[in-house]
Amino acid sequence: MYQLFIANKNYSSWSLRPWLLLTELGIAFSEQTFTFEGSDNAEKFRKFAPNGKVPCLHDGDLVVWDSLAIIEYLAERHVGVWPADAKARAYARCAAAEMHSGFTQLRGNCPMNVGIRVHIDQLPAGLTADLQRIAALWQQGLTEFGGPFLAGAQFSAVDAFFAPVAFRVQTCQLPLPAAAAAYVQRLLALPGMQAWQQAALAETTRDPAHEVESSKVGRIVADYRA
Repeated sequence: MYQLFIANKNYSSWSLRPWLLLTELGIAFSEQTFTFEGSDNAEKFRKFAPNGKVPCLHDGDLVVWDSLAIIEYLAERHVGVWPADAKARAYARCAAAEMHSGFTQLRGNCPMNVGIRVHIDQLPAGLTADLQRIAALWQQGLTEFGGPFLAGAQFSAVDAFFAPVAFRVQTCQLPLPAAAAAYVQRLLALPGMQAWQQAALAETTRDPAHEVESSKVGRIVADYRA
């Protein structure tokens, strides 16, 4: 059975991607959680990941790190990770790669913190540009492949890659066009997303570095965590 090493569900957007994919596709795995502690977690995380980061997948004595590499490793072994249709698969891979390497303003201005709600008085121009690009990217997939997911009727890796965006939108109450906002709600309603959120709310560990990040974004108006 696969072992997936992750960090706090409240904070770890990178961990969410392979966890959600495995969960939604019904692929058996065991979850190993190591919490963030301050600004430097690399030494602790190197016990299971050579790059000192999460997520990391173990398949017996084989180790796969980085969320995109994990997805591709799973795709070689399981049907449904990427869409079967070649055109949809190409779009899905492009969109996932763009999310993996881009949208730095969204990441920087809206760090993932599942259990709180933040009010931002004025959205920075860079964040607005990122949201506009995400909405356009989603609209392309939903229109071309018919929805309800980005590459067609079935949830796939590209949806898993944008799942942290759904939590960021929820936390920071970010404005999106109607179709994009509806897609966010569709992601949030997934059983895997609901399970992740409930686990995140139940966590009592607080990492100061992540908490400071969230407090700098805007005004915290609610905290639903245990």
